[in-house]
Amino acid sequence: MKRSVGYRWRLREVMAQHGMFRVNDLIPHLAERGITLSTSQVHRLVSGTPERLSLPVLAALCDIFALTPSDLIATTAENVARPRAASTEGGPVVDLADLRPTRARIHPEP
Repeated sequence: MKRSVGYRWRLREVMAQHGMFRVNDLIPHLAERGITLSTSQVHRLVSGTPERLSLPVLAALCDIFALTPSDLIATTAENVARPRAASTEGGPVVDLADLRPTRARIHPEP
């Protein structure tokens, strides 16, 4: 079994719960904690789902909203079934490796 993991970035929801509805509302709070980001950087942080996030920024967000990282990042994990070999309706299982063509070998003429 393989595991599939994912996450949901909840910063916009958390901001709304604290009465912050504009990106510019967050910038001064970050600056108070030594985090200087441009308006476009904060906009991407709020509106998108970050692939990378520095720990100082995460710590500042947790301090601003008095929460933990797990409140900002909702994680999911589930088992994913591996695809089964092709089979016909109720018939025998067909191994696809047997159907794969073999590489041709060219021999020079004598």
